[in-house]
Amino acid sequence: MTMDVTIYHNPSCGTSRNTLALIRHAGIEPTVIEYVKTPPSREELAQMIRDAGLSVREAIREKGTPYAELGLDDPAMSDDQLLRAMLEHPILINRPFVITSIGTRLARPSEAVLDILPADAFKGPFVKEDGEAVLDEKGRRLV
Repeated sequence: MTMDVTIYHNPSCGTSRNTLALIRHAGIEPTVIEYVKTPPSREELAQMIRDAGLSVREAIREKGTPYAELGLDDPAMSDDQLLRAMLEHPILINRPFVITSIGTRLARPSEAVLDILPADAFKGPFVKEDGEAVLDEKGRRLV
C-alpha cells in the first residue's frame, strides 16, 4: 500500500512498538523518527499536538521522565514553557505520534492508529505484544 506515514517512535516503548507493527501490518513502511535521538522542531511538535487535537499538557509524558523534577506539574506553566521543556528533554514527548494523510494521532492505546490508516488495508489478524487481539482473521477491528 502506498501512503505516507510518519511515526515518532521510541523502540523501548511497547505501545510504540505495537503501533509500528500495526502500520507495517497494513502493508505500509513508515518513516520512523526516533524522536529521543532526533526530536522534532518546536513548530513540528506544536503542529503535531494541534493536529492531534491535544493540549500541550496532554502531550507530555510524566512516567519515567523528569516531569516532576522540572516542576512541569505546576498549572501556571505556559504552553511555551512546556514545549521548551519537551524539546530540551525529548523523553517528555508522549509517544507515539503518527501522521498520515488522514490525520494525526497520539497512538495511546496503539490501536488509535487504526483511525488514520485505510480500513481496507488489513487482511488478517493482529495481536499486540501482550497478547491482546486487535484485528480478527479478516482484519476487522476488535477493540
